[in-house]
Amino acid sequence: MLLSLMVAAAVGVSAFTMVAPGSPEKAMAPKNTVAYAVQNYKVIPAESKITWIGRKVGGEHNGNVTLTSGTLLLDKASFRGGTFVMDMTTITCNDLEGGSNKRLVDHLKSDDFFSVAKNPTAMFAVTNLTPKANAKAGTANYIVTGDLTIKGITNQISFPAMVNVKKGVATAKATLKFDRTKWDIKFRSGNFFENLGDKAIQDDVELNINLVAKEEAVAKK
Repeated sequence: MLLSLMVAAAVGVSAFTMVAPGSPEKAMAPKNTVAYAVQNYKVIPAESKITWIGRKVGGEHNGNVTLTSGTLLLDKASFRGGTFVMDMTTITCNDLEGGSNKRLVDHLKSDDFFSVAKNPTAMFAVTNLTPKANAKAGTANYIVTGDLTIKGITNQISFPAMVNVKKGVATAKATLKFDRTKWDIKFRSGNFFENLGDKAIQDDVELNINLVAKEEAVAKK
């Protein structure tokens, strides 16, 4: 289950409001005059990975979704925003084999879940950032807020993320959960159907995101 956090176009914004450390940073559309230099880092799909976990009574399933594109925006080492898009037609299941695998994947692509034929992409776009003061190395250093679009429906979510940049390579790692019912994915939800017993599926879907991005000039080489 997934997102499909996500996708038919990741558009890089070239400027963001600069604020004092530890205070919220709100993404802004670029104006004619850019007061601060923000560097675009192009997400490299082949080096990035998005996985999903969907849980039910007595078990769970997991799989992958291919990243189509993305952009991370940084001012020196400071994260300023970004977007990423996922190709929902590529959703896979990693824990089943043969016919069981195909049945689950086909079901995930159906209107019971992600309506892939009608909505082949999903997208996430950052709208607000809060740096975490005194974050230890290897831990989340931002609280990210943004718009998650799935099945053409957009809702806001927030989650911790670790974003770093070194020698022209930016990485972003996060684990987030979203309530699928807010995106009209209600199949076997205990909040909408009674007497499901052991057939109930949890509403929360977990996404594990690992993005690798390179400065535009470097990525084009």
